[in-house]
Amino acid sequence: MTILEHIGELRRRLMISIAAIALGAILAYVFSLQIIGFLITYYENATSGQRDALIFLGPLDAFVTRLKVATYGGIVFALPVWLYQLWRFITPGLNPKEKKYAVPFVASALVLFLVGALVALLTLAPALNFLLDVGGSELEPTLSADKYLSMVSLMIVAFGLAFEFPVVLVFLLLAGVVSTRQLGRVRRYVIVGVVGFAAVITPSQDPYSLLFMAVPMYLFYEVSIVIGKVMRR
Repeated sequence: MTILEHIGELRRRLMISIAAIALGAILAYVFSLQIIGFLITYYENATSGQRDALIFLGPLDAFVTRLKVATYGGIVFALPVWLYQLWRFITPGLNPKEKKYAVPFVASALVLFLVGALVALLTLAPALNFLLDVGGSELEPTLSADKYLSMVSLMIVAFGLAFEFPVVLVFLLLAGVVSTRQLGRVRRYVIVGVVGFAAVITPSQDPYSLLFMAVPMYLFYEVSIVIGKVMRR
């Protein structure tokens, strides 16, 4: 394919993905109140009902918050579609034997994203306790619904995307961009890079989120090396 053909193919895949996310966002907006209620339970459990309810400060804030939740929900709901479009865009560079991994790629990426989202929710309670108590008794938090739900939604998406790390590595191994030997030689740098990445991408910036993201990512790195060796035999 020429450069213009590649650009045209990328545009087509992006339009399909954006349309799928928009439809997912509409569906998420319909159920946004239920989603918001579900996410707020983590705040209530973390505070044992001892803190004030979440507030909004402007007349448009509640509506904008529902739109934000719907947008993040659309990204999650459309996950199978945009993952498949990503795979279809990159498969022209693979041989027929490697193209057969389309279904395992999408399935494993979907499962890993959901696992990452689950880890984010499990991390949420200790993260909230740390963030709400770090100011001491002199600072009394009164959280806005917009900032709380934006943080939680970003955490879910961030963890989900971070847990795609092994899928990216396995693809790079399949495409011959890197080798298992090269991955094995840069372990010490990967540890530093993973910790730095987790520190930057976690919206809450608390040590619990960093730990729960960095440790699985490094374990995934080691697992990817093993998978790459097995698949190359």
